[in-house]
Amino acid sequence: MTPLTGLPGPFLEAVQRELPADFLSTDAADLATFGRDWTKVHEPRPSALALPRSTDEVSRLLRLCSEHRVPVVPSGGRTGLAAGAVAARGELVVSLDRMRKMGPVDVLGATVRVEAGAVTEAVHQHVAPHGLTWPVDFASKGSSQVGGNIATNAGGVKVIRYGLTRQWVLGLTVVTASGTVLELNGALEKNNTGIDLRQLFIGSEGTLGIITEATLKLTRVPEALNVFLFAVPDLAGVLALFREARTGPFVVMAYEFFTEKCQARLRRHRNVRVPLSAPSDYYVLIEVERGEPEALEAWITSLFERGLVTDGTLAQHGAQAAELWALREGISESLSATGLPHKNDVSLPIQELEGFCSELESLFEARYPGWEIALFGHIGDGNLHINVMKPDDLTREEFLKRTHEADHAIFSLVKKYHGSISAEHGIGLLKKDYLPYSRSAEELAIMRSIKRALDPLNLMNPGKIIDV
Repeated sequence: MTPLTGLPGPFLEAVQRELPADFLSTDAADLATFGRDWTKVHEPRPSALALPRSTDEVSRLLRLCSEHRVPVVPSGGRTGLAAGAVAARGELVVSLDRMRKMGPVDVLGATVRVEAGAVTEAVHQHVAPHGLTWPVDFASKGSSQVGGNIATNAGGVKVIRYGLTRQWVLGLTVVTASGTVLELNGALEKNNTGIDLRQLFIGSEGTLGIITEATLKLTRVPEALNVFLFAVPDLAGVLALFREARTGPFVVMAYEFFTEKCQARLRRHRNVRVPLSAPSDYYVLIEVERGEPEALEAWITSLFERGLVTDGTLAQHGAQAAELWALREGISESLSATGLPHKNDVSLPIQELEGFCSELESLFEARYPGWEIALFGHIGDGNLHINVMKPDDLTREEFLKRTHEADHAIFSLVKKYHGSISAEHGIGLLKKDYLPYSRSAEELAIMRSIKRALDPLNLMNPGKIIDV
């Protein structure tokens, strides 16, 4: 082993011989940046950083890693919150930052072929002149990458309208641990030829191979959008309003909620305000398409007349709509900027949300009195973000220990209400111990079998999701 990187000397010699001179970096700043994601629990300790420029270079690298038993952590935009992209055990980080090419847009087929390092927002901008969009959208779209979106089956704010990332991926190029390149499905809408191997890699968090290219399915850019912000008294009001929105005179694009505790943190971080007459414990942001002005006005009037909302505003132009969205999309960043949050993103059947939240509140009042909980989420698809803020009188270590205990109680509730312990960010390192709350022993055994078949040496993102 070399003292410089901790990687085997013969491996380094082979990389220097077979790949470009600037392929590897051991710069301390690079390792600190690319060795972690948005989580703050595990310290990054990668041995080196690899920066390939093509699928061929990824293939040659993984073949060498297999020969020399070098473990690999794939790295995208590193916006995940489950430590899925953290290299904490001396792994080689493989970043696709240099692989950002985007091909011509196929307007007839409504597809585009891109490399995995392409930034989500850049894809949106690339296809927009053709009246098309890739409808995978979230607050981190300016830095998240397509490969990471696919590897985590990312959700976001438009799942209620468009579904998860897997609905918008037609084809993949994947490199397996041995260096084998798989071309899966191409640009086919229909391909009924047995097991869809493409779906094995979507959501697998880089544990089965590295996604290097993708053919993305596109849809038309939405028509004129309207954005509302409403104040409601409680979570029951959030759900009652959702029922009304489902049958409203429009197509619901997004249905988000957040609490005043979230806004208090956001105000501490940024100079923003909620444009309503008075604070409310709960807020709902709704974005809709195809809403006729007269029908929208009648619908809003009906909400007030029946007491379903206590206050509200409708954005009058794009700038106001962006300001309303900033109240929601700035929350996650502000929680991290103003304290140490312990984050969970769980998913519940929508009809179970009220009962779950009531028991969750009682749980914390009984076991952790005085702890601040900031709730927000994509309530229209059952996704709830539970953010527990570190009390000032606890050390970081004590807080993490106690939240680890609390998670067992939280996930027991999730299981009771037939939910999932992870709605968006995957399992990674942080939720691996809790996976049995959502997956049966039989399912976990099948997962391990698939992992062993595709990665028999356990080199691809080892230790993430499951142990083998």
